[in-house]
Amino acid sequence: MAKVADLVKRMLVGRALRSGQLHEQLLPKRIALPVFASDALSSVAYAPQEILVILSLAGVSFYAYSPWVAAAVVIVMLTVVASYRQNVHAYPSGGGDYEVATTNLGKNAGLTVASALLVDYVLTVAVSVANGVDYVGATIPFVGQHKPAVAIVIVVLLTVINLRGIRESGAAFAVPTYAFMAAVLGLIAWGGFRLLVLGEQIEAPSKHFTIEPEQTNLTAFAAAFLILRAFSTGCAALTGVEAISNGVPAFRKPKSKNAATTLLMMGLVAITMFGGIIALGLASGVKVAEPSVVAEDLLRPDGTPVGPGYYQQPIISQVADAVFGGGSLMFIVISAVTALILFLAANTAFNGFPVLGSILAQDRYLPRQLHTRGDRLAFSNGIVILAAAACLLLWGFDADVSRLLNLYIVGVFVSFTLSQTGMVIHWTRHLKTETNLRVRHQMHRSRVINFFGAVMTGLVLIVVLLTKFLVGAWIVVIAMPILFLMMKGIRHHYDNVAAELAVTEDEPTVLPARNHAIVLVSKIHKPTLRALAYARATRPSSLEAVTVGVEGEEARRLQEEWERRAIPVPLKMLDSPYREITQPILDYVKHLRRRSPRDVVTVFIPEYVVGHWWEHLLHNQSALRLKARLLFKPGVMVTSVPWQLHSSDRLKGRPEPFAPGSVRRPWHQVVKDEEEQIRTS
Repeated sequence: MAKVADLVKRMLVGRALRSGQLHEQLLPKRIALPVFASDALSSVAYAPQEILVILSLAGVSFYAYSPWVAAAVVIVMLTVVASYRQNVHAYPSGGGDYEVATTNLGKNAGLTVASALLVDYVLTVAVSVANGVDYVGATIPFVGQHKPAVAIVIVVLLTVINLRGIRESGAAFAVPTYAFMAAVLGLIAWGGFRLLVLGEQIEAPSKHFTIEPEQTNLTAFAAAFLILRAFSTGCAALTGVEAISNGVPAFRKPKSKNAATTLLMMGLVAITMFGGIIALGLASGVKVAEPSVVAEDLLRPDGTPVGPGYYQQPIISQVADAVFGGGSLMFIVISAVTALILFLAANTAFNGFPVLGSILAQDRYLPRQLHTRGDRLAFSNGIVILAAAACLLLWGFDADVSRLLNLYIVGVFVSFTLSQTGMVIHWTRHLKTETNLRVRHQMHRSRVINFFGAVMTGLVLIVVLLTKFLVGAWIVVIAMPILFLMMKGIRHHYDNVAAELAVTEDEPTVLPARNHAIVLVSKIHKPTLRALAYARATRPSSLEAVTVGVEGEEARRLQEEWERRAIPVPLKMLDSPYREITQPILDYVKHLRRRSPRDVVTVFIPEYVVGHWWEHLLHNQSALRLKARLLFKPGVMVTSVPWQLHSSDRLKGRPEPFAPGSVRRPWHQVVKDEEEQIRTS
């Protein structure tokens, strides 16, 4: 079974990599762009549409505000991209927003950012995959009928790909991401050429439809609130921008320069696609309504509702239909690559979450296992935890994009705002000591950029909370403090353990007065004789064999054979009227400790070493229970004395498989350990 499990693991994950091969996993810019930017680029598949969906609540007339809403989103995106270019130069270690906030605003601010980002990464996976399933479900009914199950399967596939290592996942995702970029930019270019140069009209499938507004005669305040809600929803286009600042260590040298260049490329491409889709959507007359009301509120040209059988095409599909024609090759290509990029957008979170988790684990705010690299030098434990959390969300919300989207972007704008505020403090602190005029000028410029970024993202955060709180954002607002308190609790535990185990300079080295050893005996056989021989070899102060007399006749025979063999160790028989084995031994050990608290009691336990999984169920159960209980007894040492059965012979000489954390050892030490293990076995 072990061999089969190892074979399956190697087939899925691949051959283990040496620690010295970590540099081979570093990414050039052409691979880093699809790895870290897929989330931000994929947002053009839903952010423009969500702006129109929210505005449609007041009727088609409110579409006139969409260019201004889109322009505001573009301004915020430009500001955030420019701000994060300062971040990657100032903090290239990969801590990103967490490191910036912790260094400049304090540990609590850093933990707030970390909790916000962890929640946002999980939501990124859930929203992206659910949206991709929607696109596929439009053409494959089976997928549409089983959305949660299909979405979970997609998350599992993405998990396996990412467990193979960051470079392999980047290479796998590069072609689809570049295909999406080329397809959408080509769509915008050809649509713009037809409109501006050829003077042709383009018509979306829904151009002649109308929308029955849910709200009419809105007050100025209500209209402003609706526009702000559309703006906050459109700001989903900014998610993923922070991923590059968290992933700087994954870039090839010069890391900061390459990360900043990739960030700029991502920003320019995302803004072009976002603005182009909005413009072509309005020019072609796209009409979209909320999925929950589309059957009643979207009206055909004759004024009748479209009905429940109507499928509302996403905005990109409608624009592609208008520009290239429905059913054309380019229409099919654009629909396919859009669905694919939405699945791959989750990969941004699969790269950001494990790195952030590793840094938090290194700072003792998360379990240390998250800092461990797996076989392929990826942070495997973080990848698995992210996948599990995303699957729970998809299952709990039925993979419904509209419901999940209301939870989205709260966390990322919390991190944006605190990070940019921290950068302002960073530049202010460095300006106090910098004397070079040229460097001071650059610092002043950077501080202005980060200040503007902090103000803009702070305003967006307020708008998001006001407009989305009651429709789902409250869940994130509750989840973040829970994560915050959990991380504080973990750090408190690790600090307490460290303080308890710390050795002071004047720590006395007190030897135990005596070492009283006992060997547990069930019957006289080879494992018992080996345990007795080993216990005698340790030269304890006193040594005795202990058995529990459950059956009177069996205990008497054991005593007789012990005396007949003249074993030079006294045998003590413990009475057990209730046929219990563990408790009499525990009581006897406690008696020895009470009699002489300065003595150490060493318990030797003979154990079988078996070669098949099912044999574990048949042996060593009493020993396991006893060891588990003795571990909590102060002053008691437990020593297992193994006896290898013949079934374990098949495992002799077998190389030890890579365990999590083994890749952190120097390779020559790993080889030396394996050779030593083979020699001794």
